[in-house]
Amino acid sequence: MTDLIIGIFVGGAGKRMGGVAKGSLKTPAGDETLLTRLLRICADSAPEAVVYLVGQAPSYATLGLTQLADEPREVGPIGGLRSLLRQAQADGARRALALACDLPFIDQTMIRLLSAPLDSAARVPVVAGRFQPLAATYAPIPGLAAIDRALAANQHALMRVLAELGTDTERFEVDGQHAHAFRDWDTPDDIAR
Repeated sequence: MTDLIIGIFVGGAGKRMGGVAKGSLKTPAGDETLLTRLLRICADSAPEAVVYLVGQAPSYATLGLTQLADEPREVGPIGGLRSLLRQAQADGARRALALACDLPFIDQTMIRLLSAPLDSAARVPVVAGRFQPLAATYAPIPGLAAIDRALAANQHALMRVLAELGTDTERFEVDGQHAHAFRDWDTPDDIAR
């Protein structure tokens, strides 16, 4: 049993990247892949956490990490988050940190802040007025209830999950250098910046 699990979301098809698995992209320094770097940062920041890959991608099979299938499939990241929170329940974890695999600048400080014990249903950073639901920590029971309400309303956006959690969401504003930690790579233009 563990108090914290970490789910790294690797299930996207990478269509905007020309079909490349984003976790396989090289970091700006070019010495490791985005996924390898993120695994290292998580191990340094939260060594007690069990790490899962959220989504099933054959290109990551050699890592030997458990890959969680989306539940349900074909609904986007909300299915992955549901799968992660169900795994947290099965593991007896009190919280689950959800991280997109394409965060080349996230650091140990941010991982420690995100993964600290929760006093709410979720802890979500806000950068320039925008929630970052795939760099956030969720409590399994209220998180699953919010996801199930969103799915029952045929709403698949992670923002709907946060709306369902409402005031039970701890939001923290991130600016300056710390905001840079949440820059993700969705397109080739993001890499070029």
